[in-house]
Amino acid sequence: MHGFARTLARIDGLDPTALRFVHMIDAASVQLADLLDQLSDAARIEGRRFDPSLRRTSTLELARGAADRLGADTVFVTGDGGEVETEPETATRAVFNLARGALRHGGLERIDLRADGRVLALSPVPPEVAPILLGSELKDLGSAIACRTIAALGGSVEHQGETLVVRLPSG
Repeated sequence: MHGFARTLARIDGLDPTALRFVHMIDAASVQLADLLDQLSDAARIEGRRFDPSLRRTSTLELARGAADRLGADTVFVTGDGGEVETEPETATRAVFNLARGALRHGGLERIDLRADGRVLALSPVPPEVAPILLGSELKDLGSAIACRTIAALGGSVEHQGETLVVRLPSG
Protein backbone atom coordinates (compact mmCIF):
# COMPACT_ATOMS: atom_id res chain seq x y z
CA MET A 1 0.00 0.00 0.00
CA HIS A 2 2.81 2.40 0.93
CA GLY A 3 4.68 1.84 -2.34
CA PHE A 4 1.50 2.21 -4.35
CA ALA A 5 0.70 5.55 -2.63
CA ARG A 6 4.26 6.77 -3.30
CA THR A 7 3.92 5.83 -6.98
CA LEU A 8 0.59 7.67 -7.28
CA ALA A 9 2.09 10.79 -5.65
CA ARG A 10 4.69 10.98 -8.45
CA ILE A 11 2.13 11.02 -11.27
CA ASP A 12 2.21 14.33 -13.14
CA GLY A 13 -1.02 16.26 -13.47
CA LEU A 14 -2.74 14.75 -10.45
CA ASP A 15 -5.59 16.92 -9.22
CA PRO A 16 -4.58 18.78 -5.98
CA THR A 17 -7.47 17.22 -4.06
CA ALA A 18 -6.53 13.74 -5.27
CA LEU A 19 -2.88 14.42 -4.41
CA ARG A 20 -3.90 15.43 -0.87
CA PHE A 21 -5.79 12.15 -0.51
CA VAL A 22 -2.82 10.19 -1.84
CA HIS A 23 -0.59 11.86 0.79
CA MET A 24 -3.14 10.94 3.48
CA ILE A 25 -3.09 7.32 2.29
CA ASP A 26 0.71 7.39 2.31
CA ALA A 27 0.79 8.70 5.90
CA ALA A 28 -1.79 6.14 7.01
CA SER A 29 0.21 3.31 5.44
CA VAL A 30 3.29 4.37 7.42
CA GLN A 31 1.21 4.37 10.61
CA LEU A 32 -0.22 0.97 9.77
CA ALA A 33 3.26 -0.46 9.15
CA ASP A 34 4.39 0.94 12.51
CA LEU A 35 1.39 -0.64 14.24
CA LEU A 36 2.16 -4.00 12.64
CA ASP A 37 5.79 -3.73 13.81
CA GLN A 38 4.59 -3.00 17.36
CA LEU A 39 2.15 -5.91 17.33
CA SER A 40 4.86 -8.19 15.96
CA ASP A 41 7.19 -7.15 18.81
CA ALA A 42 4.43 -7.75 21.37
CA ALA A 43 3.56 -11.18 19.94
CA ARG A 44 7.20 -12.26 19.89
CA ILE A 45 7.71 -11.04 23.47
CA GLU A 46 4.56 -12.71 24.79
CA GLY A 47 5.34 -15.89 22.85
CA ARG A 48 8.90 -15.90 24.25
CA ARG A 49 10.29 -15.69 20.70
CA PHE A 50 11.77 -12.20 20.98
CA ASP A 51 15.38 -12.53 19.86
CA PRO A 52 16.73 -9.03 19.25
CA SER A 53 19.90 -8.36 17.28
CA LEU A 54 21.78 -6.37 19.90
CA ARG A 55 24.50 -3.91 19.01
CA ARG A 56 26.18 -0.94 20.57
CA THR A 57 24.57 2.42 20.04
CA SER A 58 24.19 5.74 21.82
CA THR A 59 21.18 6.84 23.85
CA LEU A 60 21.59 10.23 22.16
CA GLU A 61 21.19 8.52 18.78
CA LEU A 62 18.04 6.75 20.02
CA ALA A 63 16.63 10.05 21.36
CA ARG A 64 17.33 11.85 18.09
CA GLY A 65 15.72 9.04 16.11
CA ALA A 66 12.55 9.25 18.20
CA ALA A 67 12.55 13.05 17.96
CA ASP A 68 12.95 12.93 14.17
CA ARG A 69 9.84 10.76 13.92
CA LEU A 70 7.82 13.12 16.14
CA GLY A 71 9.19 16.38 14.77
CA ALA A 72 11.90 18.69 16.04
CA ASP A 73 9.34 21.28 17.17
CA THR A 74 7.69 18.67 19.42
CA VAL A 75 10.69 17.06 21.16
CA PHE A 76 13.68 18.91 22.59
CA VAL A 77 16.66 16.54 22.85
CA THR A 78 19.48 17.30 25.29
CA GLY A 79 22.39 15.48 26.92
CA ASP A 80 25.54 13.73 25.80
CA GLY A 81 24.10 10.22 25.78
CA GLY A 82 25.99 7.07 26.57
CA GLU A 83 26.74 3.71 25.05
CA VAL A 84 24.13 0.97 25.39
CA GLU A 85 23.63 -2.44 23.87
CA THR A 86 20.23 -2.78 22.30
CA GLU A 87 18.38 -3.27 19.04
CA PRO A 88 18.42 0.36 17.81
CA GLU A 89 15.34 0.32 15.56
CA THR A 90 13.19 -1.40 18.18
CA ALA A 91 14.45 0.80 21.03
CA THR A 92 13.91 3.96 18.97
CA ARG A 93 10.35 2.88 18.17
CA ALA A 94 9.72 2.27 21.90
CA VAL A 95 11.07 5.71 22.91
CA PHE A 96 9.05 7.31 20.11
CA ASN A 97 5.86 5.64 21.37
CA LEU A 98 6.50 6.72 24.96
CA ALA A 99 7.15 10.32 23.87
CA ARG A 100 4.08 10.33 21.63
CA GLY A 101 1.99 8.91 24.47
CA ALA A 102 3.26 11.59 26.87
CA LEU A 103 2.35 14.30 24.37
CA ARG A 104 -1.10 12.86 23.66
CA HIS A 105 -2.19 12.02 27.17
CA GLY A 106 -0.40 14.86 28.93
CA GLY A 107 -2.01 17.49 26.71
CA LEU A 108 1.47 18.76 25.86
CA GLU A 109 2.73 20.51 22.76
CA ARG A 110 6.37 19.80 23.53
CA ILE A 111 8.38 17.35 25.62
CA ASP A 112 12.00 17.21 26.74
CA LEU A 113 14.03 14.06 26.07
CA ARG A 114 17.36 13.95 27.87
CA ALA A 115 19.98 11.32 27.01
CA ASP A 116 22.30 10.93 29.99
CA GLY A 117 24.49 7.84 30.05
CA ARG A 118 22.29 4.78 29.60
CA VAL A 119 19.22 6.74 30.72
CA LEU A 120 16.63 8.49 28.57
CA ALA A 121 14.43 10.87 30.58
CA LEU A 122 11.11 12.21 29.25
CA SER A 123 9.62 15.22 30.98
CA PRO A 124 7.23 16.59 31.95
CA VAL A 125 5.11 13.51 32.52
CA PRO A 126 2.34 14.34 35.01
CA PRO A 127 1.59 11.64 37.62
CA GLU A 128 -1.89 11.02 36.18
CA VAL A 129 -0.33 10.18 32.79
CA ALA A 130 2.30 7.75 34.15
CA PRO A 131 -0.05 4.71 34.52
CA ILE A 132 -1.06 5.11 30.86
CA LEU A 133 2.54 5.22 29.66
CA LEU A 134 3.61 2.37 31.93
CA GLY A 135 0.81 0.18 30.56
CA SER A 136 -1.02 -0.35 33.86
CA GLU A 137 -3.93 1.72 32.53
CA LEU A 138 -4.43 0.46 28.98
CA LYS A 139 -5.30 3.58 27.02
CA ASP A 140 -2.24 3.67 24.75
CA LEU A 141 -1.19 0.49 22.97
CA GLY A 142 2.08 1.98 21.72
CA SER A 143 3.24 2.92 25.21
CA ALA A 144 2.19 -0.41 26.73
CA ILE A 145 4.12 -2.32 24.07
CA ALA A 146 7.07 0.07 24.44
CA CYS A 147 7.45 -0.77 28.14
CA ARG A 148 7.31 -4.50 27.45
CA THR A 149 9.80 -4.10 24.62
CA ILE A 150 12.28 -2.14 26.74
CA ALA A 151 12.01 -4.80 29.47
CA ALA A 152 12.59 -7.54 26.88
CA LEU A 153 15.68 -5.64 25.72
CA GLY A 154 17.00 -5.79 29.31
CA GLY A 155 15.98 -2.28 30.30
CA SER A 156 13.36 -0.71 32.53
CA VAL A 157 10.83 2.13 32.56
CA GLU A 158 9.67 3.94 35.68
CA HIS A 159 8.07 7.22 36.68
CA GLN A 160 9.93 9.53 39.06
CA GLY A 161 8.25 12.81 39.95
CA GLU A 162 7.46 14.47 36.61
CA THR A 163 9.88 12.30 34.61
CA LEU A 164 9.55 8.99 32.81
CA VAL A 165 12.93 7.26 33.14
CA VAL A 166 14.01 4.65 30.56
CA ARG A 167 17.15 2.67 31.46
CA LEU A 168 18.83 0.53 28.84
CA PRO A 169 21.55 -2.08 29.36
CA SER A 170 25.16 -0.88 29.27
CA GLY A 171 27.17 -1.45 26.13
